[in-house]
Amino acid sequence: MEDDLWALIEPLLPPWPEGSPGPRPVPDRLCLQGILYVLHQDVAWQLLPLELG
Repeated sequence: MEDDLWALIEPLLPPWPEGSPGPRPVPDRLCLQGILYVLHQDVAWQLLPLELG
């Protein structure tokens, strides 16, 4: 995902809750890239390349 597109999307995402235990499981940008890849390529989540997180 290009930086300019991410700069438009990132402010729209809710903040991570302060009281939640542990670190975030996956960074927001990687998660969105995975979602967009699955939708664009029409593949199952199980076939998502590991490089995409």
